Amino acid sequence: MTDTAAIRRKKQVARLGRADRSPLGLWFWEIDRVLLTLITVLIAIGLVAVAAASPSAAHRYSGAGVTFAPLHYFWRQLFWVSLSVPVMLWVSTFSKVTARRFALAGAAFMTVMLALVPIIGFEKNGATRWLDLGIGQFQPSEFLKPLFVVSLAWLLSLRQQDKSLPVVPLSGALVGVIAILLMKQPDFGQTILFGAMWMALLLLSGVSARLIGGLVGAGFVGVVCAYLFYPTATSRINNFIYGEGDTYQVDKAHATITGGGLFGTGPGGGVAKFQLPEAHTDYIFSVIGEEFGLIACLAVALIFLAVVVRVFLKLLDEEDQFTMLAAAGLTTQIGVQATINMAVNLQLAPSKGMTLPLISYGGSSMIALAIGMGLLLAFTRRNPYLHRSPYVVKWGGQR
Repeated sequence: MTDTAAIRRKKQVARLGRADRSPLGLWFWEIDRVLLTLITVLIAIGLVAVAAASPSAAHRYSGAGVTFAPLHYFWRQLFWVSLSVPVMLWVSTFSKVTARRFALAGAAFMTVMLALVPIIGFEKNGATRWLDLGIGQFQPSEFLKPLFVVSLAWLLSLRQQDKSLPVVPLSGALVGVIAILLMKQPDFGQTILFGAMWMALLLLSGVSARLIGGLVGAGFVGVVCAYLFYPTATSRINNFIYGEGDTYQVDKAHATITGGGLFGTGPGGGVAKFQLPEAHTDYIFSVIGEEFGLIACLAVALIFLAVVVRVFLKLLDEEDQFTMLAAAGLTTQIGVQATINMAVNLQLAPSKGMTLPLISYGGSSMIALAIGMGLLLAFTRRNPYLHRSPYVVKWGGQR
């Protein structure tokens, strides 16, 4: 390293000191670096997992004159990650006001896009969930999740200012509209996820226990009605409980996740994954189990748990109702989605077609999750100058 380069490097390091008031310096000291590290680790694990699952997906989708290279999906996922990480970091620089406005505008736009899916969307694997932009596929529900949960958080936080505002029934009506649009696709798994996020936000916003109990009962009745009158729910629940119908996916997922034992077959050593549908998306957790072992699956689950625990611990002293609800809602989204995906792979829940956040392959889901994680990082930022000890504040000292 030349003397000039060394001097430039020292200046860059110096500018990141606590006295630095530049936008980059403030962001560096305000961001939750532990949370950012956990998210980065999940993205890195995702790249390794997609690389392991890519040969299976490439083999499955090759044909009709088209042959995909073994690492075709890995290189595409690397491209999506290279786009998503800058998006996440950019969104994490938003102030809380900017983040709220961004989420409200985005949620309104994505709701309109979701309503257009049954009209101009196209079918894939028996479901109509995507819009074709000409240059790629676009799944509005993936983008709507983080934006909608922040919008719900803002709506419910208004109760703190005026208890008479009918924010609970209004939020329930909005969730109901989203649920109807999702079930028309059909997408029963995402419907359950939106309902779970709403229930979590209601619980955290301090509504009465009687209301929560009533909503839990209504949710149970809703699931029963879905089982009785919604064919998608009927078939999936019957497959799970009675083993009726086509159980090929769950059977192959079980064979794959248990095929590697505790420590796995090693990278590239998996065989059962070649019989697994959607190995790179819905069932990537099973591929991790085969090639890297059940110990690796446990490690992935613990990292997701660490993300949830980290955020909720940081929210213990949060005084702003909106910030607390928004961050908790975004954490609930990623935690519940990860839990559902892992439960399906372990045959503990019916198949729902839900990906593993930050790990499964997908362009829409990766960029949408990057937006969600960027919003989470923005809402969990802390100004170090606002948390000095009483002695430091009194005497005007510095840390």
